[in-house]
Amino acid sequence: MKRAPFLMIAAPLLLAGCSLAPKTVLPPPPVPQGWPVGDAYLIQSEAALPILSYKQLFTDARLQSLVEQALANNRDLRTAYANLAAARAQVRVSRAAQFPAIGVSASGDYADRGGSGGAGSSFALQGGVTAFELDLFGRLANANAADRDRALATEAASRTVRLSLIADLANAWAAYGADRDLLAIAQETATNARENVRLTKARLDGGVAPRTDLRQAEQILATAEDAIAQQQTAIAQDENLIRLLVGGDVDPALLPGSLAEVTPAIAAPPAGMQSEILLRRPDVIQAEYLLRAANADIGVARARLFPTISLTGLLGFASDALSSLFDKGSFTWSAGGDASASIFDFGGRRAGVAVSEAQRDAALASYEGAIQTAFREVADALAVQGTIAERVRAAAANTEAAADTARLSDARYKGGVDSFLASLDAQRSLYAARRSEIATGLLLVQTRIALFRALGGDSSAGSAAP
Repeated sequence: MKRAPFLMIAAPLLLAGCSLAPKTVLPPPPVPQGWPVGDAYLIQSEAALPILSYKQLFTDARLQSLVEQALANNRDLRTAYANLAAARAQVRVSRAAQFPAIGVSASGDYADRGGSGGAGSSFALQGGVTAFELDLFGRLANANAADRDRALATEAASRTVRLSLIADLANAWAAYGADRDLLAIAQETATNARENVRLTKARLDGGVAPRTDLRQAEQILATAEDAIAQQQTAIAQDENLIRLLVGGDVDPALLPGSLAEVTPAIAAPPAGMQSEILLRRPDVIQAEYLLRAANADIGVARARLFPTISLTGLLGFASDALSSLFDKGSFTWSAGGDASASIFDFGGRRAGVAVSEAQRDAALASYEGAIQTAFREVADALAVQGTIAERVRAAAANTEAAADTARLSDARYKGGVDSFLASLDAQRSLYAARRSEIATGLLLVQTRIALFRALGGDSSAGSAAP
């Protein structure tokens, strides 16, 4: 009998509850086993893709320095880490509910009865298990499993934030270099336009050229000056975006001077990818853990269909005098238990199971959708990468031809062979060709960054928090 109170505490710890949650079975990836091939795609020849780090692809030390600053200071990433810490703490909260809570209480009483009975005092010290639930049907275990899977999903979400931050910063860094080139083009065009205005005005004053030639030359100059203002705005906005992503001030020495500095600094991911690599993408991992959590929620809902059994156990000492509080005869103990079950609840608990099952089906569809979306993003990036080299070559050839045309048209105009309008059209074509060449070069870099993002390729993102 003396061991009874200890058995009341220890026995629940030895009971293993059964789980009513269905086993999580992941469907096969709802995408082809390989990437599309054809004229618009690069044919992959290697068998597997190595795990990538941003330092392998983003080789410029300036960009790497900015990424390191962003990983340390970016506020969105700090928010993601805080959410992850909260999710991990919630796992400990639900885990604690599976164990008995031990409580201690003490009390004392003193009474003075005056002349009738004198004075008296009593003291009590109690400790024991307070309302410990026997998890016979796995409700608490499944609730803890659901919280654990949601914490893992939150960790994957923080890795997605980290991956997107690196890619967004690389894109902003590349855009800054491209905008510097566009500003240089606009400034050079404005310089040439001012010279044309000066020469045309001189020809007008000499009676050689009509006033329309001067006004058209002034239009070209005004257009170039407007482009300068726009590019100055774009560069300032690029700097603001980089500063936001980095989470602080940016050393101007870490910014590229032109797109020519950016292109060799951002490499393309290696060839040889199979579509199973998408299962390592953080958003796919997040969807998988949310699916597992939804399965565990079904177990929680099913367990609510069964009775709830709770135990309490107390042991302690009681005495009329503090000095005899721990005497042998002062020891007392008690134990109790209760069970409760709802007889009729208008189908509420069964509806709860149906809700959990429907949420599981939605999580399954989201998981498959995440894989399909990932496949589409990679395939789209590969489609661009498969043809971008030809587009870059064509843009360069177009710029070269436009420059030659502008030079010849200007010579023919000065020789009196062509009108000034033909020369202006050639200058406009050259300006557009140079801007198009920069845009195509930027697209080449952006495609490489898009592949890095789509493949979830940052190996150092395996640990969400630093």
